[in-house]
Amino acid sequence: MFGGMNEYFKIALRNLKTRSLRSWLTIFGIIIGIFLIISLLSLGEGVNKAISEQIQALGGDMIMVMPGGDNLMTSMMMGGDELEKEDIRAIERADGVDVTISMSYRGVIIRYEGESKFAPLAGMSFEEEVLDIFKRFQGWSLSEGEWPRVGRREILIGQQVSDEMFEEKIKIGSQIIIKGKKLTVVGALNSLGSKTDDGQIYLDINDYYSLTGEKKGSAKMVMVKIEDGASLEGTAESIREDLGKVRKRKVGTDGGDFSVITAEKIGEITGSIVGVIQFAIILFAGISILVGGIGITNTMFTSVRDRTREIGIMKAIGAKNSAILKIFLIESGTIGLIGGLGGTALGLFLAKIVEYYGQVYPVFYISASFNPFLIIFGISFSFFVGCISGFFPALKAAKLKPAESLRRFE
Repeated sequence: MFGGMNEYFKIALRNLKTRSLRSWLTIFGIIIGIFLIISLLSLGEGVNKAISEQIQALGGDMIMVMPGGDNLMTSMMMGGDELEKEDIRAIERADGVDVTISMSYRGVIIRYEGESKFAPLAGMSFEEEVLDIFKRFQGWSLSEGEWPRVGRREILIGQQVSDEMFEEKIKIGSQIIIKGKKLTVVGALNSLGSKTDDGQIYLDINDYYSLTGEKKGSAKMVMVKIEDGASLEGTAESIREDLGKVRKRKVGTDGGDFSVITAEKIGEITGSIVGVIQFAIILFAGISILVGGIGITNTMFTSVRDRTREIGIMKAIGAKNSAILKIFLIESGTIGLIGGLGGTALGLFLAKIVEYYGQVYPVFYISASFNPFLIIFGISFSFFVGCISGFFPALKAAKLKPAESLRRFE
């Protein structure tokens, strides 16, 4: 009767059914922990993957220069500081610099066919040399229309702006209104694989200054293409030295309040940030799982106490200590397994919902990376936690003596 694993599973499942409320309350604690791990780590991996793709798109011989010192993320998110004209000239003079591309950006309300939407606006040069760099390193290509011409209030729109932002598709040659001024849409880009890039509106940098009122010649960011054969780190160091000298001469300015970032450095920074976030996620989820594990232990000890007579009967008819131990371990492991399955399913569902929301409202593109290893880990780990949490109650049950167990309930 007590020789097969199938029999052990049947007994364990039967006992869980008879104590369904207590079991499900315990399972819920495991579900929360696994849910947090699966959903947030999936999103974290997705964000890391998206950033890596963007870094690869920059190419190995591109450098970004931004104001804001070492606090790169604050500079990118807030965008309050600027590189001024003399700063940009210093970058252009640095050894190893081939081409500099000044860019500025801000969020604006755009109007088309009576609808108003919020979208990021980016000012840049549309000179042939600059366009060649974006075609080569960023994969730019036109789905329709032509490239904007300098100083003509012509704009280029991303694929998402063209096809999805408004009820009606924006037609080439039509006009959109930004800050009360009409601009003509002359070209639309093919998808760049990033919802952030696909949701951009690009116009000539001088038109951008005129439209936004920002200081002419300034920039929120400067992209640098290095000369063929030049050292990436050597060029970056030359930019730091030349730009630092210029900024030190300004009254009240810290000479180091800018960042010179290579693609490799961006990868290190974003990897560190994602790593810290993932560590925090695992820490909080681990606390939740620990609480769930304590709940399993409590439930199993209560189960042993309530089933003392049943354990005595099983031992009286031939059940060995190892059989009793296996029954209770399977029962606690099953609680963990059900919690793991439920938490994994909910975690994947939430990650997919967030990814879908990021595609529909692409101010920040968020993707979810569904790693099979992560799913297997979540389920296996929850089963392991269940077994560990139930070990001591199972050991207590196995050590009960049949005569004492039956006498207690006479």
